[in-house]
Amino acid sequence: MYNPSSLNAEEFICHDEALASIAYASENRNNLGLVDSIIEKAERKKGLSHREASVLLACDVPEKVQKIYALAERIKQDIYGNRIVMFAPLYLSNYCINSCSYCPYHAKNKHIARKKLTQEDIVREVTALQDMGHKRLAIESGEDPLNNPIEYILESIRTIYSVKHRNGAIRRVNVNIAATTVENYRKLKAAGIGTYILFQETYHRQSYEKLHPAGPKHDYAYHTEAMDRAMQGGIDDVGIGVLFGLERYRYEFAALLMHAEHLEVVHGVGPHTISVPRVKRADDIDPAEFGNGIDDETFAKICACLRLAVPYTGMIISTRESKATREKVIRLGVSQISGASKTSVGGYGSPAPEEENSAQFDVSDNRTLDEVVCWLMELGFIPSFCTACYREGRTGDRFMALCKSGRIGDCCHPNALMTLKEYLEDYASEQARRTGSALIRRELGNIPNERIRHIATERLEKIATGQRDFRF
Repeated sequence: MYNPSSLNAEEFICHDEALASIAYASENRNNLGLVDSIIEKAERKKGLSHREASVLLACDVPEKVQKIYALAERIKQDIYGNRIVMFAPLYLSNYCINSCSYCPYHAKNKHIARKKLTQEDIVREVTALQDMGHKRLAIESGEDPLNNPIEYILESIRTIYSVKHRNGAIRRVNVNIAATTVENYRKLKAAGIGTYILFQETYHRQSYEKLHPAGPKHDYAYHTEAMDRAMQGGIDDVGIGVLFGLERYRYEFAALLMHAEHLEVVHGVGPHTISVPRVKRADDIDPAEFGNGIDDETFAKICACLRLAVPYTGMIISTRESKATREKVIRLGVSQISGASKTSVGGYGSPAPEEENSAQFDVSDNRTLDEVVCWLMELGFIPSFCTACYREGRTGDRFMALCKSGRIGDCCHPNALMTLKEYLEDYASEQARRTGSALIRRELGNIPNERIRHIATERLEKIATGQRDFRF
């Protein structure tokens, strides 16, 4: 029985409710009166239920689909402005005892190179990332209590924060590791992490258990209930997501929003971010084997409908996707992207030879960070390296309150400009400097509060003289 306030995974992600939502959406996909009423509700930026959003996703009337896209773009602009937050993944270890059939790190893969970064390796990797200009990392690790215990993760976080190279510093470490205990989440909180991220992969229990035939990740309930334990452990910001292509996308979409609704009901705040990866080729993994792949247009529509359903939740897209796909979806709702990513263990400091390849998936966007930054600025976006909210305690419900009040621009807009200025001064190509300087001059005029605009202007001048790390 569907119960969003339950702590039982099978009740807040109810199989029957997901199927009923899909059926309801199919029956009403061309019910134009209903579609229009849902779009009108979305315009108020109060969000949509999983059933309402499912109707929009199912709708195939071209005029209404374009209306959905236009509204998604408008909501994205109203809430997030033209800022795009930049980050990079850092893979610590690919040792793993699970048998996930979509991941080359699975325990039965005997030919992939197994690697684990030492703390000295991490210093080199972080130094290289800082030399690119990155300020925000997402650390990744396989599940292996022997090789990757929580103590190793905590030590690695301390090492990352300790590296100060020239003007560089990692100011926010997000963590994407296996589901764990409340006590371990408390330890991660104490270590100063930003967001705890865990992808569900698929919410369809039967498929989930088939795709995870062995290892601790086989336990559907333990995995699905991880975000509740994380929030019980004091972590304010959690990030959810599914791996599109494993199951039917309409099922995953409805269940993903059920999960968001559950977190809102139980903890008073929904997910900080939602990620939308698609299954990609890697080592011994062929996406076609799963039979549920989605085309680019469907992918874009998913992103647009998510933006309408959860208007204040950040949306993340990685270098799994091509430049063209990323360009489309950052207009429709995506607010964070990775740049110059390596999906292997190491690789930033000293790229591994082909025979030692340890990549989790093939990257579709291989551009340098500077190229990505230039591209975003040429499109009219502000590449933001900001981590201020996390360090000022604006997390969880406090961040959402700031968003919903419409005051996010008072902080995030000037912070984005100041961190972009840091990038331009310390790391950028000449082309990026020229484009970025013009962008900053133009965007200063878009800060509505005169006092904040004046302070931001003064701080930008100080950054040009060598001072760093200002924030609102």
